[in-house]
Parts: sequence; C-alpha cells; structure tokens
Amino acid sequence: MAQYIHDNTDDEISHAAFLKAYLESKDAEAVDLSRFATIPGSIATGSTGKTRLTNLMQLTVDTSFWSQYRSITNIDFDPNAPFVQAVPSLNVGKHTAIPRTDADTAGSSLSGDNTTSITPHLQAIAFTAGFHFAFIEAGGSSLYPTLAQKVTNLEVLRVLLSIGPSETMHFQTWQDKAGNALPLTDVDNGPGGTGATVTFTTLANAQGETNPESLKGDTLQANLIMPEPTHFLNKKFPPVAIIRPTSTKNGGAVASLQSFVNDGLFIGQKNPEFLRVMFSLAEEADEARRRF
Repeated sequence: MAQYIHDNTDDEISHAAFLKAYLESKDAEAVDLSRFATIPGSIATGSTGKTRLTNLMQLTVDTSFWSQYRSITNIDFDPNAPFVQAVPSLNVGKHTAIPRTDADTAGSSLSGDNTTSITPHLQAIAFTAGFHFAFIEAGGSSLYPTLAQKVTNLEVLRVLLSIGPSETMHFQTWQDKAGNALPLTDVDNGPGGTGATVTFTTLANAQGETNPESLKGDTLQANLIMPEPTHFLNKKFPPVAIIRPTSTKNGGAVASLQSFVNDGLFIGQKNPEFLRVMFSLAEEADEARRRF
C-alpha cells in the first residue's frame, strides 16, 4: 500500500505540473491555489506539519461507486438507478483516513502479521483510506472522458485521452486494495475522535456476479474490479463495459467538485473565496462546447 500511495502521489504531482506548464505554453493563465492551503493537517510523527488544501480527517465517503461499477444500471442512462454502499457506515459521520496524532498509531507496529500488530483502530483508518482513494479516482476516471467530449483542439484531446486512463489505473488499483479490508468495527472515540462508527465486512464473501447483471445495484463481490457491462446510450444496444458516468451532469467538473465538497474534503477551509474560485473554474469547464 505504501508503494501505491507514493506512485499515485507522483502521478498526480506530474499531472498538475504538466497541465500548468502546458497552459503557460499557450499563454493561458495557470491556476495557483496555494493561497488556500490553510487547513491544519496531521501532527502525527512523520507529518510535515504543513497546512493543506484538503482535509483527510473528517471524511464522509460515498462508497456507492463500488456497486455502480458492478451493476447493469448506469446513472447516465437511469438517474434513479439504485447503488448500495459497499461500506454504509463510511457514508455516515466523519472518518479520518490518516493518523491525526500519535494517539491513532499508539499500540501499533509493523510485523510479520500486521493483522495482530496493528490495532483495529489504525486498521480502520487504513481501510478508510483505501476506499477514499478509490472514491476520488472513480471521479477522475469519469472527468477526463466527460471533458474530452467538449474539446476542439486535437492536442488538447490527446492530453485528456492520455492522462485520463492513468486515473482509471489508479481507480482499479484502489478498488482491488480496498477489497482486502478485514472485517472489523471501530468507534472513533480516542483523542481528537469524531465518535463515528465504521464497520467493514469481508467483501470477498459478498453477493457475486449475477446473470443477468444486477438490476438492484447490490453486487458487491470484491474482485469484480473490471467494469461490468451496463446500459449505454440506448436500451436497443446490448450492455457494454464502459467508464461511467460520462455525462456532464454526473461526471463533469461541477459534479466532481460537488462530490468532493460532500465528501468533507474541504472542511476547515475558512476562506469563502476558495469555493467561489473552484466552482467558477468547474462551471467554465462544463460550459465548454466543441466547435466543428
């Protein structure tokens, strides 16, 4: 997991640096959000202690992406399609995906059997991180093909079609990793705790692939990390394995940003200008139209 985190981080840093340089090469204004990096971060051993743009310590994670990719139903095609939560309790209350202080790591150590040497509390934090990574990357997987439908310039299209699949690689990796979460229940009652309860189950034992595919959005089998065929464009076509959603309404920039807000990623950001700037950028992206 540590290697995946480092690689994922390197990828995202490279995306930001490339897009900034590319915009500037076209005499376009690159966006600098560093002035909004004011949210206090972790003070656990190993933390840089720097303030952050995002908050990973009070998350309400929507894990319905899990069943969304395992169901024949498609939110773009059927807006009322039901998608159950893979971890219902992560979608309630506020959960931390990183150790906040050394109190969260107390009593834990790495060993030949981390299931016994790492406390259930710290395991719950790690499992939360795994599902949160997948949640974020599900959004990235949808955002790039959604934006690609709006561009005219072929070089810009090449940028979107080249970066986008790397986000999907991240998504599939984190889905696979999250599916290894062990069954446990933890109540976040320690120092700095939110009081939230989280319960993880053995998703490897969950309801598996169905034939026809689930119409109830309830297929949760852990190793179904490749998109199950779903409805697309018109019901006269047979189900097809695709990235979804890819509509502006459900997979566009505003939808992605709103999902991050709902997730609690910006809790602690006290500057009201931040969301104004972010939604303005997102709205401009969604309003772009391809010129033929």
